[in-house]
Amino acid sequence: MIATTYGYDYVAQVAMGANQGHYLKALKEAESYHGPSLIIAYSPCISHGLKKGMGSAQMEQKSAVECGYWHLWRYDPRLEEQGRNPFQLDSKEPDWSKFKDFLLGEVRYTQLIKSFPKQADELFDAAKESAQWRYRSYQRMVEASFAGTTAGEVPVEETAGGEN
Repeated sequence: MIATTYGYDYVAQVAMGANQGHYLKALKEAESYHGPSLIIAYSPCISHGLKKGMGSAQMEQKSAVECGYWHLWRYDPRLEEQGRNPFQLDSKEPDWSKFKDFLLGEVRYTQLIKSFPKQADELFDAAKESAQWRYRSYQRMVEASFAGTTAGEVPVEETAGGEN
């Protein structure tokens, strides 16, 4: 998200196993962008300790997006030049009821239960709340209006007195 604040970087957050079309679209957009491009991909590794095994990494990515652990989005500065919002949230509303089950599918999280059983549920809840906060912040970004702006202009909000 920090890179999006510069205003001239193409940035995307992807998960190939969750949505291959989104993944390819982000790659094509990043490649065609004449400037810095950053693609952040959710990519489970052996250290995650997938209980289903590394052969299920693509399904793990899909589960991460479905439960809200990971979100798909793109930020394309070219859209602002067209008066459009450069931020695009491509994830659907997550099924938050699957969040804890997702965590429990990885040894890196179940180890927490063994090491700190009293704090584990509290930490799992905090992780879910953080993911929900991120998703809500992405939704607010989607709702931002860029109508009537061109590159370099900042939209001016009307004041209570009707003056700009």
